Amino acid sequence: MMKWLKRLFFTFILFTVLGIITVAGIYYSVKNDLPDVASIQNIKLQVPMKVYSIDGELISQFGEKRRIPLTIDKVPKQLINAFIATEDNRFYQHFGIDPIGIVRAAFVLISTGRAKQGASTITQQVARNFFLTREKTFIRKIKEVFIAIELEKILSKDEILMLYLNKISLGHRAYGIGAAAQVYYGKTVQELTLSEMAVIAGLPKAPSRLNPIYSPSNAKSRRNIVLRRMLEENYITENEYNDARDEPIISQYHGAEITLSAHYAAEMARIKLIELYGIDRSYHDGFNVYTTINNKFQQAANKAVILNSHAYDERHGYRGAKKSLWQAPEPVWEISKIRDYLKKQAHFADIYPAIVLKVNTQSIEIQSQQSPKKTQLITWDGLKWARPFINDKRQGRAPKVASDIVNTGDQIWVRQTENGWALSQYPEVGAAFVSLNPKDGAITAMVGGFSYIQSKFNRATQAQRQIGSTIKPFIYSTALDNGYTLATLINDAPINHWTGETSWRPKNSPPVYDGPIRLRLALGKSKNVVSVRLVQDLGVDKVIDQLAKFGFNRDKLPRSLSLALGSASTSPLELAVGYAMIANGGHKIEPYLIERIEDAYGNIIYQAKPKIVCDDCAALYQQMENTDIVAPESESKTCAISPVAKDQIAPQTISPENAFLVSQLLNTAIWGGGSWRDNTGWNGTGWRAMTTLNRHDIGGKTGTTNDSKDAWFAGYLSKIVAISWVGFDNFNRNLGKASWNSNLDKNQISGGEFGARTALPAWNTFMLDVGLDQDEYMTPMPVDIGTVRIDRETGLLSNETDYHSRFEYFIKGTEPTDYAMPSALRNDANSEENEIF
Repeated sequence: MMKWLKRLFFTFILFTVLGIITVAGIYYSVKNDLPDVASIQNIKLQVPMKVYSIDGELISQFGEKRRIPLTIDKVPKQLINAFIATEDNRFYQHFGIDPIGIVRAAFVLISTGRAKQGASTITQQVARNFFLTREKTFIRKIKEVFIAIELEKILSKDEILMLYLNKISLGHRAYGIGAAAQVYYGKTVQELTLSEMAVIAGLPKAPSRLNPIYSPSNAKSRRNIVLRRMLEENYITENEYNDARDEPIISQYHGAEITLSAHYAAEMARIKLIELYGIDRSYHDGFNVYTTINNKFQQAANKAVILNSHAYDERHGYRGAKKSLWQAPEPVWEISKIRDYLKKQAHFADIYPAIVLKVNTQSIEIQSQQSPKKTQLITWDGLKWARPFINDKRQGRAPKVASDIVNTGDQIWVRQTENGWALSQYPEVGAAFVSLNPKDGAITAMVGGFSYIQSKFNRATQAQRQIGSTIKPFIYSTALDNGYTLATLINDAPINHWTGETSWRPKNSPPVYDGPIRLRLALGKSKNVVSVRLVQDLGVDKVIDQLAKFGFNRDKLPRSLSLALGSASTSPLELAVGYAMIANGGHKIEPYLIERIEDAYGNIIYQAKPKIVCDDCAALYQQMENTDIVAPESESKTCAISPVAKDQIAPQTISPENAFLVSQLLNTAIWGGGSWRDNTGWNGTGWRAMTTLNRHDIGGKTGTTNDSKDAWFAGYLSKIVAISWVGFDNFNRNLGKASWNSNLDKNQISGGEFGARTALPAWNTFMLDVGLDQDEYMTPMPVDIGTVRIDRETGLLSNETDYHSRFEYFIKGTEPTDYAMPSALRNDANSEENEIF
């Protein structure tokens, strides 16, 4: 007996030694191929870039992999238990490999002939996921074992577990449990039910086949296995097991939780990040980009562009159904077929595809993509706008019954309005809107078109369009720097300008001429010929120099008199900078979008340093020598930050006196002038802003280019600058005109399209949402500005105090010195002159 025991003992020793030698031999044979396991401590998970508004709303996410890295304290205990019970129930006991688990898996394989249990531990899976390929070879498995053992030496169990839970692929481009919870359930991990946790814990085995979107039945079977393992390991009670097992599998794909639509701004931010850090880092390093976009402002801009685009489009008629899916006597589609068809269709902005099920006399019944479970009714109020579109200048007769518009089986576009569902269509006209803070250039809202999905061309920054009469304030600014005043008279009369063999005859729009007219009135009424006369007198070069001070690219400015009528082309954002300088007192600000960039751990790696309008700072710098930073007193601070570096102060390129006087001109373009008592009162071209907003701190200018190819409104309210543009991407297509339709508001749809009718309504809509709760802010009057009473007709000094006169602003020393003839004497003289002739 002892003899056999000795033999057995020596055999055991022999095999043990041979095993050790074999393991050592294998180790040294693969040693040079093993990675530096310590490097895992510095490995960065591929995390997508996220772009946020300034107030923390998610705008977009860029990167191939969806991942939301979590720390262990953020993961529910039962979710951890679900993974451990399923993947590695001895995780906290073994040293990287689990000999007991290996023996158990081998026994099951021998007894059943099938590999029902895996032998890889969580640590081994981490080793494979981070350092190895998924090829099934003996050498790879050996490497996996050695790496796992090394990982256990340098990392804690919790660290290994979180590497696993944040790294694993769980289907639908979701990597890690945080992303999986979002993708499958639209929840954070803390919001998951026990059943949902079990579904996610069951995914690593075969994420494409077991996920609840691809196969709810497969997901259910796998979930129940996970729940059974949790029950066996005493992680849950029998009641919890039964409740979770009975919970139905309900899941659908959830994209990134975008909480604010600002796609054009997000794309600008993406491009900037790639410029700074390259594509690979931008998409994988988990940057959190905080833009200057303001949630409230952006929502208002989105609404403004969408509603205004629909308003223009509906004025010009209905272009018909997208297609006809069936026609009588063809059989009507089954509801299930209709729903399946609608699911596959795209939708844009606020319009959704729908199918006409029934046409009544003055209503239609539809099935829409947005509400697939029930039919909707569109009443006559949502249909009557749809006169047939003939061309941009002509529309057909107003419909009388619904069958004049659509037929059963038509695929149409619909949208929800304040009055319910309405027939719609995709607007062909282009639009852009941008707003910024004139004090530092922060872009607070940006819309580059009706739908980013349909067109990624950002008209707010990339479109170069002629700016029409919105250029006039800058021409008048040039005049004010060259001897003109707000009271200077200019002849508003037709011009016949010969240029060699041809004659140029610019006209007012409308073609009304008032004769000698004060500069203030000329801008308020947008007199074209006055603008031309100013450029003629000043010279094109002086005007271009002034435009350059306002931020325009002098190389792109036409060197001809056509400059006076806005033949220069620029983008809405560039135009916004010019108007911001009028609003901020003449300081050259630079527009910027990215406020800061944080890495995946919340560390700020980039902080914007915009040019700041800070009058107090400039004054302090003049008083102090040898300093680069000042901190203005809080009670007198006019800038957004403190302290302020000298190179961060926005330069004064236009004098505060000039900017103030131009702001007065823009106020007149809104509020008009004259006196209604003697029938000389008149509205400015932007009067719709006055009647809509009823604020005295509005300044703005309409703009319409030749043949109505572009419509603009540029202006500011309080401390908000905003630009609205409407036009077609096709430069050869003009905005046309809309004929009268008794079904709609006459003021809104009759006649041609121009800045005040086509672009200004979007500006008003925006300001109604964001401007009315702003404190009224009038541009402060510089110390070198004074007022005197002038005669309204001649611009000379006046002693009268009735409606024939008004107070006017002047740069001190430029006031008129002569007095006008009293109005009564002028009237008598005019009467005598009429009697003589």
